[in-house]
Amino acid sequence: MARCWPGLLARGEWGRWRSGRSGPARPQLRAGSSSRGPGAAEEGAHLLYSREHNALRASLRKIIDKEINPFVDKWEEEGQFPAHKVFKTLGQAGFLGVNKPTEYGGMGLDFSYSIAVAEELGNIRCGGVPMAIGVQTDMATPALTRFGSDELKRQFLVPTIAGEVVACLGVSEPGAGSDVASIKTTAVRKGDDYIINGGKMWITSGCQADWMCLLANSSEGPPHQNKSLICLPMNLPGVHIAKKIDKMGTRSSDTAQIFFEDVRVPSKYLIGEEGMGFTYQMLQFQEERLWAVASNLAPMENVIQETIDYTRQRKIYNQPVLHNQTVHFRLAEFATEVELVRSLLYQAVALYIRGNDVTKFASMAKLKAGRLARELNDNCLQFWGGMGFTNEVLVSRLYRDSRLLSIGAGADEVMLSIICKYMETLPQK
Repeated sequence: MARCWPGLLARGEWGRWRSGRSGPARPQLRAGSSSRGPGAAEEGAHLLYSREHNALRASLRKIIDKEINPFVDKWEEEGQFPAHKVFKTLGQAGFLGVNKPTEYGGMGLDFSYSIAVAEELGNIRCGGVPMAIGVQTDMATPALTRFGSDELKRQFLVPTIAGEVVACLGVSEPGAGSDVASIKTTAVRKGDDYIINGGKMWITSGCQADWMCLLANSSEGPPHQNKSLICLPMNLPGVHIAKKIDKMGTRSSDTAQIFFEDVRVPSKYLIGEEGMGFTYQMLQFQEERLWAVASNLAPMENVIQETIDYTRQRKIYNQPVLHNQTVHFRLAEFATEVELVRSLLYQAVALYIRGNDVTKFASMAKLKAGRLARELNDNCLQFWGGMGFTNEVLVSRLYRDSRLLSIGAGADEVMLSIICKYMETLPQK
């Protein structure tokens, strides 16, 4: 089982514990560690991150540079990355259970460390791989971690944290995306089992997943009280992967449409209490939305920097494109807006790790990040001219990939409705 590495270091036990383990080394803290994020070069200089956060990011960056980025172009072309291989590498290094309990193989750190990991994953040169990692760490597993039985966590959470299995989240359906209450998939109790019938759509990692955190209607009651979350092994009879969806972006992440036909699942695979699934999923959405915002900060920063580099050397009318005021002013505006989103994210995370409900702030951050990513990538692509319309540069890939941020985990319009609800301006039905 993993142990909390800051504590090990403080007690001088890190080297003795690490020497007996195999696989990629977990993060080590050094006095000279510095963050790849802004403004955290000195201890206490960052609003949210400590030296431990920065060391975690630095260790992850080594894996990204060696094990992931050299292969991204190939995975994008093939339409799928080897999730089991990549997750095994990340699991051995501890990055799939940063904020999960140590007794189940996690590091036992708070959610701010997951956000630090999400920020660093944004340096992967595509949107699909970070998203699939996020499903594994902060979308399919929060409810299981918080409400699942010990037996269920040892069967599903432990191997997920270790990277031995791939997890997916089964919420969306063809007729129920952002409107979670309208799902139709059923889980009917029969003896010691649930019988699952229905289908799920837009399932990230659905073609490779070993198990699904499934949301289904388990009774005929009110739509917010009749749903349950169930751990569903994907190799059970009656689970049919109908097709791998051909998407506009995030092409290296496989996305599936899945049908269930009389799938028999043991009732002990229920997460928490029956009928509480909708509430559990809404809680999962808080972490999912914050994670999504964090993972999109570095891509926006990278696009800005690469656009600066390109427009500085590309000339038009005998001067660099960058020297046009509309270009360098626009890039300055975008850099400012990225920092504003980052500040809102850090405020939400700081409140969340203190036990506060941050649904409003998470919704605001996701709304703004999604809109900013669309505008930023569109404008920067324009500055690249014809080169921006090719598949040879990062900006064109992120132009496609970032579009999902305003759709997945609740569309912009749903975020606005949530914010209006907290503002008490949403009309009553």
